Amino acid sequence: MSHDMDLPVIIVGTGLAGYTVARELRKLDAQVPITLISEDDGSFYSKPTLSNALAMNKAPHALVTFDARAMGTQLNASILSHSKVERILADTHELIVDGQSFRYGKLVLALGADARRIPLAGDSAGDVLSVNSLDDYVRFRKRLEGAQSVALLGAGLIGCEFANDLALANYKVTLIDPAATPLSRLLPERAGHAVAQALERHGVRLRLGRSVATVNRAERGYALTLSDGEAIDADVVLSAIGLAPRTQLAEQAGIAIEGGIRTDAYCRTSAADIYALGDCAAIEGKVQPYVLPIMHAARALARTLAGEATRVAFPIMPVTVKAPASPTVVVLPDETGTWRYASNVSDESLDGLHALCEHAADGRPLGFALLGSATQAKAALLKAMTSGSFESALQR
Repeated sequence: MSHDMDLPVIIVGTGLAGYTVARELRKLDAQVPITLISEDDGSFYSKPTLSNALAMNKAPHALVTFDARAMGTQLNASILSHSKVERILADTHELIVDGQSFRYGKLVLALGADARRIPLAGDSAGDVLSVNSLDDYVRFRKRLEGAQSVALLGAGLIGCEFANDLALANYKVTLIDPAATPLSRLLPERAGHAVAQALERHGVRLRLGRSVATVNRAERGYALTLSDGEAIDADVVLSAIGLAPRTQLAEQAGIAIEGGIRTDAYCRTSAADIYALGDCAAIEGKVQPYVLPIMHAARALARTLAGEATRVAFPIMPVTVKAPASPTVVVLPDETGTWRYASNVSDESLDGLHALCEHAADGRPLGFALLGSATQAKAALLKAMTSGSFESALQR
């Protein structure tokens, strides 16, 4: 079935993924019509800054770089804000948006992800906040007014960044996670213990190896009961336990789902002329919810949309934890390996800790974690991973 070449590229989503695809495509093609559809106001802002805006002393509105009108002008694109895509009609290349039909030549799904929620008992379980957008962050900052204490569920990357940010702003923070150490999905155990010590030194109370069972209204704020029976009071409760790719719209259209919206290396979904990237997509079976992979995927997809089929080629991509208490850079191993510690630090303190992951059989570098001053070794270790040995980098 052929389609009118004058039909627009429609991008659903105006986060980093959606706007970057539009920007990169416009560089390559000045004429193709581009329409972006956003459920919110379409403002462009850096989502990662939400978890350290307090330390930067930035009000929510100051995080916005450009509003939708400015973005539309920059990109020579139509931006439909506060608009909801109700259905994708893949066979006829149509979208139903708030009851109105829009035809597309190519469709890009940059839908993002939803904050995961865990089932909680108690009369105030519904008051637990999560921050997954600027609008969420505005609500969170409003609730912080007059508050003194925050209970934070989840000691992953976002949870640790928020905990550090809140502690620097002089809130009493209790960080709760079922894992034995913070950043348990990123760091080996000893490195996780080092991060725990650093957070505690900065005033964060840790409740690890346990979860929240109930959240009830108290005379002031909330009363939380943990899985071991401990009671904790907090003025605000924030959940940061991860993200779930938004797949429902694609699934209803018959598009294959596998962890996220399944795509090949060209960001192509199982439906003709429909592509996906960002937090909603599983590119070749893997969801990568970080800035660097989104940028690489967006650049490759833009070339594909412009007529030059281009595979997404991910380089080695470090993950940075923006927590001043525990500066951390991680390259996650793609396969199981053996962790060892190359450091002069003998007491598991934070400063200078190098954790290196190598293949058990041949010693190939698979990944690393750098804490504190050791983060300065990032460039050398990235180079070492391409050369095949960590040793030369560590001898510098």
